[in-house]
Amino acid sequence: MPIMDILAKNCAEFGNDICLIEINPEVKETRRVTWKEYDLIEPNPVSHYRREITWSVFNEKANRFANLLLSRGIKKGDKVAILLMNCLEWLPIYFGILKTGALAVPLNFRYSSEEIEYCLDLAEADVLVFGPEFIGRVEEIADSIITNRLLFFVGDNAPSFAESYNALTADCSSQCPRIPISDHDDAAIYFSSGTTGFPKAILHDHESLMHACRVEQNHHGQTKDDVFLCIPPLYHTGAKMHWFGSFFVGGKGILLKGTQPEFILDAVSREQCTIVWLLVPWAQDILDAIDRGEIDLSAYELSQWRLMHIGAQPVPPSLIKRWKQHFPNHKYDTNYGLSESIGPGCVHLGVDNIHKVGAIGKAGFGWKTRIVDETGCDVAQGQVGELAVCGPGVMTCYYNDPQATAEVLKDGWLYTGDMAQEDEDGFIFLVDRKKDVIISGGENIYPVQIEDFLRAHDAVKDVAVIGLPDKRLGEITAAIIEIKEGKACTEEEIQRFCKKLPRYKRPRRIIFAEIPRNPTGKIEKPKLRKRYCGESLVAAQNEVELVMNK
Repeated sequence: MPIMDILAKNCAEFGNDICLIEINPEVKETRRVTWKEYDLIEPNPVSHYRREITWSVFNEKANRFANLLLSRGIKKGDKVAILLMNCLEWLPIYFGILKTGALAVPLNFRYSSEEIEYCLDLAEADVLVFGPEFIGRVEEIADSIITNRLLFFVGDNAPSFAESYNALTADCSSQCPRIPISDHDDAAIYFSSGTTGFPKAILHDHESLMHACRVEQNHHGQTKDDVFLCIPPLYHTGAKMHWFGSFFVGGKGILLKGTQPEFILDAVSREQCTIVWLLVPWAQDILDAIDRGEIDLSAYELSQWRLMHIGAQPVPPSLIKRWKQHFPNHKYDTNYGLSESIGPGCVHLGVDNIHKVGAIGKAGFGWKTRIVDETGCDVAQGQVGELAVCGPGVMTCYYNDPQATAEVLKDGWLYTGDMAQEDEDGFIFLVDRKKDVIISGGENIYPVQIEDFLRAHDAVKDVAVIGLPDKRLGEITAAIIEIKEGKACTEEEIQRFCKKLPRYKRPRRIIFAEIPRNPTGKIEKPKLRKRYCGESLVAAQNEVELVMNK
């Protein structure tokens, strides 16, 4: 069934229950308002610390936007782009789009004007819905994008080149439009992270969205009583598809603006959150703040918090070991996925397999996995190959890009580009991204293995290992290391620490700098390569290599 049927079911069964709460800790709390109060009294949704809506209001808002789109000629198969920060409006807008039979097209809030226009054109978007944070970027391209698109502004004082979402939807019917939609109708276009250039447009159907709901609820057993804390951006499949597990059973979701440790713990405590999905840097920040004495866990009510899970990137086992020391009663899980596989869950560790921390797990609910060589044949257990997945959540295609689609979709299998190996118990371990493998003197070096090793150092907060050009070896390894606040470390100390590694895996270059990550937590290695691959640095690297080989 289409995912909108779950919204209708939740509205019918739990209409008066709060379903979504938006919290902005950086705004002083004056009073708490519901969305209905905001509609009648307070026109500026950004001015409040906390807002909430019920399932009935959620459904009503989705219906109003759907009817607005239909009244403007938007029809089944058209595309509607969303450029919003996380807010109460985000999900009703998303479901309103789906109710028309149009495709929802979420956009990364970090996109530049050029990238916004590129993605609108690539997805052939007919409408752009955007918020106040993006007025400047949209204005730069307004003249070129408005000729064939509707622009709706979510907020007060709509700019001259856009129409007011608030004013227009207020006059629209709250009745559900009756558009026939099947599981195999197109539903959404998501964009790849764009780490190798401009992003690709990933097309999913309604079956993919429903499968994401079932996978998440199967893996983590959400009930109506669970409260899910959502921090990552909703434009990405990861955050939203984890929330889908709560949505599936009518559970409550908390949209938190801000990632500071005290914000996260305060939200868990005040809102009685039971499930929290974190990115590695946020978990690291919480642990570091506790260790520095900046956070006293006894000041928070955390006994109801039952599950902490992590995804979007490899998870250092040392991080989870530290986490369990402070939170011994937490269940832990990690999920692996891609936007091409409708986000998390095609592989997952499982809450009962903490003894296998470091692995991404086994095939998730309804999924199959293989590890293959360059010819597409399965490799022997323990050998490194490319991870491929198959299941109802695999994308339909890269939209309007048959060549790129053919490169990754083969006989129903999605080739992920991630190098992996399987242990004797059938658990899959990521080795690295295929494109990130460093070949130095004929040896394949997998940066993730070195990164996990270096993160065990007490002074290391974050680390990225990249390959840098070298005339003799082709490439050498460089470790960019971000040091924890209040800690000190030298290059010599890191080199001594790395003597536990095989010689060919030891970084030839140590650089102390901040590690750039995108909104979904992935290290932005192309930025690091661009920054550190200059000719002068190559010469310096060769000097370091000579010293280290003595």
